[in-house]
Amino acid sequence: MDKTKPYTISKMLVYEAFLRVKANRGAAGVDGQSLAAFEAELKDNLYKLWNRLSSGSYFPPPVKAVEIPKKAGGTRVLGIPTVADRVAQTVVKMTFEPLVEPKFHPDSYGYRPGRSAHDALTATRQRCWRYNWVLEFDIKGLFDNIDHALLMKAVRTHTDNPWVLLYIERWLTAPFQRADGSLEPRTQGTPQGGVISPVLANLFLHYAFGLWMTRRHADKPFERYADDGVPRRRSAC
Repeated sequence: MDKTKPYTISKMLVYEAFLRVKANRGAAGVDGQSLAAFEAELKDNLYKLWNRLSSGSYFPPPVKAVEIPKKAGGTRVLGIPTVADRVAQTVVKMTFEPLVEPKFHPDSYGYRPGRSAHDALTATRQRCWRYNWVLEFDIKGLFDNIDHALLMKAVRTHTDNPWVLLYIERWLTAPFQRADGSLEPRTQGTPQGGVISPVLANLFLHYAFGLWMTRRHADKPFERYADDGVPRRRSAC
């Protein structure tokens, strides 16, 4: 470990982050570098990334914007980071997620370790027999519209780690790069497709929805998977 670095980040953590990225595979980002090409020079690539992360000089490249058709019409913009940036995001996720995961509402299922859509469906089926009313909701454009200031306030509630805060803020404002090469600044939202985005979206909804339900509607269970949910209630008798 280089003692002159301002931030203490383990080289082994960076390597473990790469292994996770490799297991998840994924397409190349704006630099066109595939996972195989990154791995071909793995030692040098991981050292450069560790060196920049540890020194505070890492700046995420633009996020490749890819439009995905929606079943109901229209498109959804998926943000694809470079392979190196996915590794960097995984380093931060592995450090930050354990701090917030235990705080999340038990009825939240999306993008959480050990939980799946099947678990949400199982809970939904069981509860449907016990409640008279159900309300289905879908938060429109959740990943596109999260308020950065409010999100960072939530992040700071759970950590004062300087490099975690630094890089999350930089990822939030990394621009989209369109197919024609043009750059689109981002002042809100967190790209759907980014490694760190799901835990940040869950953190935002923990405060915006989960805690609100606990405080105001504790008698109404719900199942939320990312930006979709089904709260329910018994009818008054």
